[in-house]
Amino acid sequence: MPLEIPLAPVAERVADLNARYRHHAATEVLEHALTDPQVGRIAVVSSFGAESVALLHMVSVIDADVPVVFLNTEMIFPETLDYQCAVAERLGLTNLRITRPDPTELFLRDPENELHLSDPDACCALRKIDPLEDALDGFDAWITGRKRFHGGKRVALDFFEAAGSWIKVNPLAHWSPENVADYMTNNRLPRHPLVARGFPSIGCVPCTSRVAEGEDPRAGRWRGREKLECGIHFVNGKAVPVLSRT
Repeated sequence: MPLEIPLAPVAERVADLNARYRHHAATEVLEHALTDPQVGRIAVVSSFGAESVALLHMVSVIDADVPVVFLNTEMIFPETLDYQCAVAERLGLTNLRITRPDPTELFLRDPENELHLSDPDACCALRKIDPLEDALDGFDAWITGRKRFHGGKRVALDFFEAAGSWIKVNPLAHWSPENVADYMTNNRLPRHPLVARGFPSIGCVPCTSRVAEGEDPRAGRWRGREKLECGIHFVNGKAVPVLSRT
């Protein structure tokens, strides 16, 4: 059996990958991410939200057996659960991995399901960050659907970025809203049912509200609070990755 060659430090690999693939199209970046030995073992992390089906379709065309991690926080919309099942079946995703918060931790830290009211950051850590970190154990990299047009700290998003000892891959980083809409239309992909009802960005039920015309698409997330991010990618809008396995 051939010896496994240790991977170089994450920062070195990220710099090399961005240099080599900087001018590639989204599909090419994704194909390389799934096969380049400098990326390592990789999974897709998907919320099955408003725009998720575009990336998932792209992955399914290349390799429908790529691991797809779906995080069920136990507080997501029923429509998202139905959509997840429908999309996975439609695209023929054969390696879907559904992860949930630890039930003992939920009982100890949020027995009344009201932690989001007093400490939404702690709620996100309990229901999103900790379970996702466990789900990604054994992987060297994970693929996201983030894009620069989402604004905030995403405006300078690269195709590859470091997150602790993981690499995050953002193949759609340079896509515009029109690119996403065109891809979904041209491939006849199903829309999340909540989008038509005024939810362009979809999270957990208690912390997601409708967005009025002209508002930022993420205005309905944690409305009325200073909180901007769940913490998977940033801490309160700051570019500090919480997922920092060492």
